[in-house]
Amino acid sequence: MIEFAHRHPERMARRFARFRREVPPESLEYELVPQDGLCLNVFAIVRAPGEPGRVLFGRLDPAQPWLELAGLGPERVARIGRRWMLPATQLLVLESPDEALRRIGRELLGRELSGLPTPKVFSETYPRTGHAANDPHWDLHFLYDLAWPAGEPLPHAPWAETGFLEVATTPRAEIGRSHADVLDLIGLSAPG
Repeated sequence: MIEFAHRHPERMARRFARFRREVPPESLEYELVPQDGLCLNVFAIVRAPGEPGRVLFGRLDPAQPWLELAGLGPERVARIGRRWMLPATQLLVLESPDEALRRIGRELLGRELSGLPTPKVFSETYPRTGHAANDPHWDLHFLYDLAWPAGEPLPHAPWAETGFLEVATTPRAEIGRSHADVLDLIGLSAPG
């Protein structure tokens, strides 16, 4: 099922999401990508056994290679600080969402994932603070709803800390990278 969440209300000229290096002047296609970028993201929404409102989050260990693990350079890691983050990554070029989720399993959850559920797919556009592009930023999110196996220990590396948080009582300010907004898309809303 595909759902659309648009946070940018202005009507824009119609251009189809067909990207090319060279575009004829009369074409409705984009040359490469929208001005403020396009991200293809995979999120593992890992729920506590028997407690669907509690979701697995981690706090980044800044000594780990987050640029390689999730595309987070040192400045972004510093901005996230001690806030909680979902196990997530951007797709590698030509990687499928399922392959990216398996990579999240190996690299962020410390386990091989099999029997993958069908992801929920969301599209969001929004202007980002401090960016003067004519086009808004565009995200395509693939959200996989998973259950953590009962009795299994939580992952540690590459996180400084992991835990199941009750989303309904965890303040939005404690969740980094707009991951609270991602949880809103599936009906799990943090206060604030």
